[in-house]
Amino acid sequence: MNLLKLSWKYLTFRPLSTGLNVLLLGLGLAIMTVLLLIQDQLEKKMTAEAAGIDLVVGAKGSPLQLILSSIYHVDFPTGNIPMEEAEKLAKNRLVKGVIPLALGDNFQGFRIIGTNYDYLKSYQADLSDGKLWEKPFDVVLGHEVATQTSLKNGDEFAGSHGISVGSHDHEQHNYKVTGILAPQGNVLDRLVLTSIESVWLTHDEQSEGDSTAMESIQDQDVFDIPVTQTGFPSSEIPREITSLLISYRNPMAAIQLPRMINSRTVMQAASPAFEMARLFELLGVGVSLLKGLAFVLLGISGIGIFIALYNSLKERKYDLAILRTIGATQFQLVLLILLEGLMLTTIGAFFGIGFGHIFLQLLISSNEQSVVSGIQAWEFLPEELWVLTYALAVGLIASLIPAWTAYKTSIARQLTRV
Repeated sequence: MNLLKLSWKYLTFRPLSTGLNVLLLGLGLAIMTVLLLIQDQLEKKMTAEAAGIDLVVGAKGSPLQLILSSIYHVDFPTGNIPMEEAEKLAKNRLVKGVIPLALGDNFQGFRIIGTNYDYLKSYQADLSDGKLWEKPFDVVLGHEVATQTSLKNGDEFAGSHGISVGSHDHEQHNYKVTGILAPQGNVLDRLVLTSIESVWLTHDEQSEGDSTAMESIQDQDVFDIPVTQTGFPSSEIPREITSLLISYRNPMAAIQLPRMINSRTVMQAASPAFEMARLFELLGVGVSLLKGLAFVLLGISGIGIFIALYNSLKERKYDLAILRTIGATQFQLVLLILLEGLMLTTIGAFFGIGFGHIFLQLLISSNEQSVVSGIQAWEFLPEELWVLTYALAVGLIASLIPAWTAYKTSIARQLTRV
């Protein structure tokens, strides 16, 4: 007697009931799968991208906003800070290294970041083609930027004002692609990198609104002037930058430096480690609610499986009695019911896990320029085996009472009722 085949026939005999239970179970497991993937990869990704950055200094405002805009580039900057103040801070004995950032423009939604070579070194970035910027308006594209925009070495484009799509273009200044980064798997993939001088010249009030001034700038051959490769760029007039990424010289800096910056300067200091811990704590509330919803759906699906098996059992007690008369044992009847529950939950489990990965892939595809873009939708975690195990446990528990009822079925009583 092929119990597996017989169990499958009983399940397919009522496709609507079976499909509904599979759907409920699958939705609960899909939610759990998506949460596991996002929580695991997002925390690792954000921790890795902030590695080596002990402090972020920028304009006063929200510390979390400063961290998100300067490290992960997913929020608006808090403002600009005077370069003179930034240079003084860089010379502080507690500071080991400083990376300046200048933000303000985008190309098709990808942010244009003015910085120096130290920024690339901090991520150990490699070029897949071309070379790094050497003159104003030379740019290096992240891998994802080059893929999405189809730009290649030697191409030119105009940046747009602001950090979101839809702003006016800076048509006076065309950027020229000189290099493309190899895939990094971090925030660099979504950035357009150039020198700080490029950002300054782009936002020069005279060059924006006065064509005569623009001609004067071109007459001075600023496009052929080498830019500063490391440290701070030089300028004869007061300039501003957006933020500083700082690494400490010693543990004492973690205590003294943030307090000094926040109390004695016009700037603000924010710790990536502290702000990210606070962010994950806030996100944990939402994750817990979604997990609760997933467990509710799993509970409902378990009740549904129990009701389906119990009702089905009442309608086929005569069939079970016939099976007993042709040689089936009580244990085989129990195994038949348990197999139905386990098959039902196994189908639901694979459907839920698969749907969770597909949904995450769609989420990533629709947010290609956000922080979730670096998440791998088709990475399978060991924790997903526990999801499968939990689903099988739900099916097993839901099948116990119907299986016991089948075990206690009286052959004589059922046959004499016909």
